Amino acid sequence: MFTRKANTIFQEVIEKYHIINTVDQPFTNPYNKETNLLEHLLYRKSWIDTVQWHYEDIIRDPNIDPVAALKLKRQIDASNQDRTDMVEYIDSYFLTENKNVEVKPNATINTESPAWGVDRLSILALKVYHMNEEATRTDASESHRNACQKKLEVLLEQRVDLSTAIDTLLQDISTGDKYMKVYKQMKMYNDDELNPVLRGQK
Repeated sequence: MFTRKANTIFQEVIEKYHIINTVDQPFTNPYNKETNLLEHLLYRKSWIDTVQWHYEDIIRDPNIDPVAALKLKRQIDASNQDRTDMVEYIDSYFLTENKNVEVKPNATINTESPAWGVDRLSILALKVYHMNEEATRTDASESHRNACQKKLEVLLEQRVDLSTAIDTLLQDISTGDKYMKVYKQMKMYNDDELNPVLRGQK
């Protein structure tokens, strides 16, 4: 199953990140792009999400220096663009893999593409990891640990359900019962011509 591979890679990334546990650590992809393209894309996607997760923690520091916060906001914007790009790369991979599938006349399109489901699965892996940390914190109260354990159980159930849904969608696409498209994201706020504030500064 595809999601078994994806979830394993996501866990691999998150554990690797937390060895050093800093947002500015160097990135190395252990999967060769030429021979293991899907694994390469999944690893990169998860790394982007993991770094951004910690960006979001840092920027919520009420005592953060305003100049540092502005710099970090720019980094989060860039990370969001990278995240979107990776979703499109993964969807393009699935599209290429299924290019010879004969789509059935009654085939339908899903509300989201496979890679946007993968995006949610990657974020869910981070939620599971950090909720497990909270559920096992020795310096936290028992009530805190118990509450987090209950939340963790829900997240684990959600991961099973989401994984099943993604695998089912990919199976349906491979048999022609579903079809997919890749829409290039048209974010407007980074574009000098589409963002009226940026346009006014030209």
